[in-house]
Amino acid sequence: MYDYIKGQVTRVTPEYLVVEQQGVGWQIFAPNPYSFGSDELQIFVHHHVREDAQFLFGFPTLEQRELFRKLISVSGIGPKGALAILASGQPQFVIEAIEQEDEKYLVKFPGVGKKTARQMILDLKGKLTDFFGESYAEAGQPDLFGGDESELEEAMLALGALGYSEREITKVKPQLKGLELDTEGYMKKALQLLLKQT
Repeated sequence: MYDYIKGQVTRVTPEYLVVEQQGVGWQIFAPNPYSFGSDELQIFVHHHVREDAQFLFGFPTLEQRELFRKLISVSGIGPKGALAILASGQPQFVIEAIEQEDEKYLVKFPGVGKKTARQMILDLKGKLTDFFGESYAEAGQPDLFGGDESELEEAMLALGALGYSEREITKVKPQLKGLELDTEGYMKKALQLLLKQT
């Protein structure tokens, strides 16, 4: 139904951003809302319809949106789980894990157990190679803006919104203190640390 929305970002929360277009504010859930900045942008959207609600999910690239759609096609993975997987900012590692049948890596995401990881591999192996591209290589480095405690707290809230437990978040938070990152940078670093934990 919708392909993309162009507009001005008027609000950013740990779970979603609001994009205003011709006087209408669109609430768009995203893997990392803080990565979009506050300027005018074009965001690729997926319209998700349930019996009791409708949601818009947004992505900076077409590749990320298509990977999201592939992930939610897997039994056991809902939109929130797919967002948590994409929030790492490194979808190429997810694709590599699926192609190499690396269940150990996949189960590190919230809501992904051994059964779901196995289902991801069965359903998606061999179907994701088109998603390798420059857009993922560019996504790996956080911008440094000299962040502060409030940006670290925003990042921690965003991790909670993605489904990580308070225990997991508390474990990585001390390793982030003292780093001068923006909210997006804190999120990416925290996700890297969470994915390294066994």
